[in-house]
Amino acid sequence: MSDDDQKINLLSREGDVYEVALAVARMSKLVDESVDDEDTSAISDIPLPNVKGIVLAKVIEYCQHYQTEPMTEITTPLPSVKLEEIVQQWYCDFVKVENVMLFELVTAANYMNIQPLLDLTCLAVSVMIKGKSADEIRKIFNISNDFSPEEEAQVREENKWCEDAANQQP
Repeated sequence: MSDDDQKINLLSREGDVYEVALAVARMSKLVDESVDDEDTSAISDIPLPNVKGIVLAKVIEYCQHYQTEPMTEITTPLPSVKLEEIVQQWYCDFVKVENVMLFELVTAANYMNIQPLLDLTCLAVSVMIKGKSADEIRKIFNISNDFSPEEEAQVREENKWCEDAANQQP
């Protein structure tokens, strides 16, 4: 029986069961290493306790699409700051989600070890924060500022060369 015909059950944190073609599920190195190649007769259950059901559904959607239209490899340095000029439109649309979902997709891709999805979601985050001030980035990531105004001024002064270098780039 081929991987395309064989099914596997992925179990979300909440216990939701997603039956997926083994070929699709094997995009995850975590799943791939968990599947027993010897016993292919029974449907295996792979628990993914770190992945919410709604996020797992998106991960599966990505992996299924990737099987029919592999994403253009993301190379560095990035050729552009526009997602549309780096990957296909479907992948651009895929990461146009609420920030919370995007960050959960990054976490799920990392946990499940799906490198192309991790690359895409990290690219989307980097495009989102490019050119933003420290305060704007704190707001995006919901990070509180632990510095007093005096400490922040001191850090800015000590690292002024970073801002100068960034402002001189074309």
